[in-house]
Amino acid sequence: MASIAPNSAMEADRFLEETKAKPPHRFWTLTEGRAFFELGAFYASRPMLSQLPKGDGHAVMVLPGFMATNSSTVPMRRLLRDLGYDAHGWDAGRNVRINEELLQVIEAQLSELYENTGRKVSLIGWSLGGVLARELAKLHPEKVRLVISLGSPISDDRNHTSAARLFKFFNGDEPEQLRDGQFQGLDVAPPVPTTSILTKTDGVVHWRGSVQKKGEFPSENIEVYASHLGLGVNPSVMIAMADRLAQKEGTWKPFKPSAMRRWMFPKLDV
Repeated sequence: MASIAPNSAMEADRFLEETKAKPPHRFWTLTEGRAFFELGAFYASRPMLSQLPKGDGHAVMVLPGFMATNSSTVPMRRLLRDLGYDAHGWDAGRNVRINEELLQVIEAQLSELYENTGRKVSLIGWSLGGVLARELAKLHPEKVRLVISLGSPISDDRNHTSAARLFKFFNGDEPEQLRDGQFQGLDVAPPVPTTSILTKTDGVVHWRGSVQKKGEFPSENIEVYASHLGLGVNPSVMIAMADRLAQKEGTWKPFKPSAMRRWMFPKLDV
C-alpha cells in the first residue's frame, strides 16, 4: 500500500481541523456590536432599498432568531411591504423552545396564509428561524414558494454555534421534535428553491455551519459582509433577498449581482 507523503498528511490534517464543527472565533463574537452600524446603514440606504425590484404581492412569513421576537424583524418586514409583499411576522412569540406547540402554531399560520391568498408563501428565517423555515417547508412543500435563511445553523451539528449551551438549557439535549423523530437531517435542503445567506464574520454561527450542500432541488449560498446580529438589516442582505423574492414562481435561477453591486457579495470559497 502506498504511503501518504508527509506534506499530503499535513494538508489532510489541516483540512480536517479547518472543517470540523466549531463555534466562530471569539473575536467575531466580541465584535457583534457592529450590528448597530449595519442598522444605521439600513436606514441611510432606505431610499435606495425602496427602489429594489418590486414584488407580486404574495405572502412572506418572517421567522425571528433564537431568543428573539417579531420586533427584531420589523425593519425587514416594513421594507418588504414597501416592495409590494404581504409580509408577516410569526404568531409564536419569542423563539426559545422547539416543541410540538411551536410547530403547530407556525404550521397553522402557514396554512392560513396559503388558504387566504390562494398562493404559495415565501419563508424567511433568521438564524434558528431559518432552521424552522426549512423544516416547515419540508413538512408542507406544496404551500411554500421558496426559503431564505440568514446565518442559520443548518449543518445538523450544534457545535457550529456559540449559543449551543443556551439552546441546550432551554431545550435539553434533544428538543421534543428530535425525540419524536422529526427535524432530522437539518443539512438536507427542503424540496423548494432555497437560499442560505451567510457571512464569514458571523459571531454566533460559524459560517461553515450555514453552507448548504448541492442537492436534488434548487439551492444556493450567498456570502455577504455582515455580523450575525446585523443580517436582518444589512443592506447587502436586503438586496439579495429582494432579488430572490422577485423571481416569478417556477423560474428560479441562482443569484447574480449586478456589476455595480458585485463588491458586496464575495465569491464563497468553501
